[in-house]
Amino acid sequence: MKRIDDDGSRLLAPPRFDARLADLAACQHGVASIGQMRDLGLGARGIQHRAARGRLHRKHRGVYAVGHARLSADGSRMAAVLACGDGAVLSHHSAAALWGLRPSSRIRPDVTVPARGGNRVPGVTLHTTRDLPHEDRTEVRGIPVTTVARTLVDLADLLDTDRLTRAVNEAEVLRLLDMRALTAALARANGRRGVGRLRVVLAEPSPGSTRSELETRFVALCRRGGLDPPRTNALLDLDGRQVEVDALWTRERLVAELDGAAFHQTRRAFHQDRRRDAGLAAAGYVVVRFTWQSVTQEGDGVIRELRRILEARGGAK
Repeated sequence: MKRIDDDGSRLLAPPRFDARLADLAACQHGVASIGQMRDLGLGARGIQHRAARGRLHRKHRGVYAVGHARLSADGSRMAAVLACGDGAVLSHHSAAALWGLRPSSRIRPDVTVPARGGNRVPGVTLHTTRDLPHEDRTEVRGIPVTTVARTLVDLADLLDTDRLTRAVNEAEVLRLLDMRALTAALARANGRRGVGRLRVVLAEPSPGSTRSELETRFVALCRRGGLDPPRTNALLDLDGRQVEVDALWTRERLVAELDGAAFHQTRRAFHQDRRRDAGLAAAGYVVVRFTWQSVTQEGDGVIRELRRILEARGGAK
């Protein structure tokens, strides 16, 4: 049985409507827009009635959480995209977090919309663009978002070289980096201020992933010191067993181990590290160790020491 709401819209019987609304919200991380609810047959009075009864919870103008007020991170992202209207996609820092390229503690989601005046949406950082072709758009877990390639182009406008390099490296580690798609995205973005920075990053050999802040700082220190960046978390074969080292210059057979404050402190770990160092030395590798203090406070000395070793082994210029 159907009834007519005060605004003249036709409504499904409440149980049937609410079931369909629940199904829709379940596909959208718990949220729905007024436009979507109208498409299901709900009028303004029905929305107000459900909001007053605590069955809908306003998150943005025209967007509600269905059933409960608490949203997951993906629910907040989806709500922001819905609030920005047709053609909107998650982008920039928020897109990078969704893809897993870099974490973000930002409360306001980044959303890009086609240029149409760019009406402000409270609680959302809105970006407008004259061109957002379908090649730059996709979905992750049902959330409209910029592709990895477009996300990296957007990040290049916002991040310094070290942070941008880490985002590119993480995309490669996660096997999300499509160089053909990125080259095409760069061509479409010609003229944006970050394009040159991203091209420089892509021209450098990838050092691999970095799994700790100390490793990240060490790679950045090497770059600032003019050294070729090492491979991080590299695997070596020693007498038939694989050994992972923190940083490796392959051609020069130089290994740098990074001893953070939270690692290598137990007596057992200390002896294991020394046995591994001896095995690496027997295989022809030079092993040097650096602490957090040496990397963060004595960087010039670290670079001088590394440069001398690399030069002696035919590496650094």
